[in-house]
Amino acid sequence: MSKPSQNKDLKPTDDIKIGQTPAKPAVDTNVVVMVSTVVMIVVFLFTVFILKSEINAIKADVKKLSPTEETLLEEEEASIANQKGVLLDLGDFILNLADTTAKRYLKVNVALELSKTEEEIKALTAPPAPASGGGGHGHSAPAPAADPMEAIIAEMEQYKPAIRDAVISVLSGKTADELSSVTGKEIAKEEIQDLVSAIFNGGREVLRVNFAQFIIQ
Repeated sequence: MSKPSQNKDLKPTDDIKIGQTPAKPAVDTNVVVMVSTVVMIVVFLFTVFILKSEINAIKADVKKLSPTEETLLEEEEASIANQKGVLLDLGDFILNLADTTAKRYLKVNVALELSKTEEEIKALTAPPAPASGGGGHGHSAPAPAADPMEAIIAEMEQYKPAIRDAVISVLSGKTADELSSVTGKEIAKEEIQDLVSAIFNGGREVLRVNFAQFIIQ
């Protein structure tokens, strides 16, 4: 009995392989890159936001603790104003000097800077009192507050004769040679400073002595 003939042209197809499962589709690389980039950007922005918030908080704390530049300037100006004294212009002096060989004359303008008392500093730096409403029936408007500087100037006028006498006694005891040098002028200023400070008996002191139009003939 003969075997049935087999068709040699029949072959298994390429699409179906026995014993092999179909391959899964590959993940798109571009999608992975895009997702990673988005995540990194979000993390970066969040980090920047957190850091900026912390920096602003630190700046706010430092601003509270440390005085501003404007506050420092105001305090410095107030301190300088308190250090400035009361200027007392004694006017011009025409004096005979102590030269024995020839008559020599001195013409000079003298001004003194005197210290303020603590009460005067408080009065000068105190804010002005608010103006009250004026005059109802039978009520007169309050008198304006006295200017502290006017009281100081009035007091200086009382002492001015004694101060001028002290200046004359110092300068008239000097010779032209003594007053012609810078050192001689400074010595005369120191002597005037001591004499005038003694007149106030500790109530004030002379901060500076200024000479102007210093002419020796």
